[in-house]
Amino acid sequence: MRSIKIIISGGGTGGHIYPALAIASGIKDNYKNSEILFVGARGKMEMDRIPKEGFPIKGLWISGFKRSLSFSNLLFPLKLIVSLFHSLLIILRFKPHIVIGTGGFASGPLLQVATWLNYPTLIQEQNSYPGITNRILSKKVDRICVAFENMEKFFPKSKIKITGNPVRDYLINLKPNKTSRQFFDLDLNKKTLVVIGGSLGSRSINNLIKSELEYIMSFGLQIIWQCGTIYYENLKRLNSKVIFIKPYIDKMEHLYSVADFIISRAGAGSISELSCVAKPSLLIPSPNVSENHQWHNANVLAKKNAVLLIKEEELKKKFRSLFLQLVSDKKKQKQLKKNLKSFALPNATKKIVEVIKELL
Repeated sequence: MRSIKIIISGGGTGGHIYPALAIASGIKDNYKNSEILFVGARGKMEMDRIPKEGFPIKGLWISGFKRSLSFSNLLFPLKLIVSLFHSLLIILRFKPHIVIGTGGFASGPLLQVATWLNYPTLIQEQNSYPGITNRILSKKVDRICVAFENMEKFFPKSKIKITGNPVRDYLINLKPNKTSRQFFDLDLNKKTLVVIGGSLGSRSINNLIKSELEYIMSFGLQIIWQCGTIYYENLKRLNSKVIFIKPYIDKMEHLYSVADFIISRAGAGSISELSCVAKPSLLIPSPNVSENHQWHNANVLAKKNAVLLIKEEELKKKFRSLFLQLVSDKKKQKQLKKNLKSFALPNATKKIVEVIKELL
């Protein structure tokens, strides 16, 4: 079988890393002799996560441009120039057959250099409202794999392929199982609320759950609460026989399997996974992301009655009424599950690999 070399760049958050890993796994399944190199941003979570999955990674000295006044912005032009040069060296030394970007700080300079050198290039855009970097790159790359319809208002229509966002294989056709219940040592007689603050955790969601804990527990639930590593020390005292607080959860198949209800951020990766597992969900988009893309992602689903949606600034006013619907309204739960499942695109990785084959 043909041996190919591929560079994949994606990182900063799990929303960029997990699609990149799913694509890498899909490539390995189709090209047993493939050689895959990841490129990330120094100091970001991909530099730790990617090697744990068995792939090599190179780090660029790059970070985002902050929209507020910041000393780090003064270094941005220098970082960009250094990263472009480093990207050039990486590509010339590795000599890939194709370069793929899934988002994150490192994707910009790497994909830019790849287009300058006329290498085949592909962007996998997870969000319904893309960031400025991918909008700029879209004019130069060969293909753009997207998860939402109507993306031609951002990208050249001729380059777009609707594939969906890659999800981890084990989340497709996931069913409740005894092993997952035992993994978290859950009470079989109680419904389980799962709280997911994103791969890094969320201060706003943590504060919400902490302040509303008595109200939430009044419904006789048990909670698995993924709070984020930096928040765990301040919250672990709340652990009990029915409250399970975790800094980070690797075994997401167990987490989704035991969930009866989910409160989550609205990153594109999370939405793709939630669509596959189809559990009644309340989404709280992060307002602290580029282009407010989490709100746009979630609003697409909320308009189709597939999720409940609430803005951070409306939490005090609306949380209790929406939570009551989430856990008590059986008719609403049934609607949410059915409509959310309609957004699932479980063959996304396979479709993206087909696009890669075309480019090769």
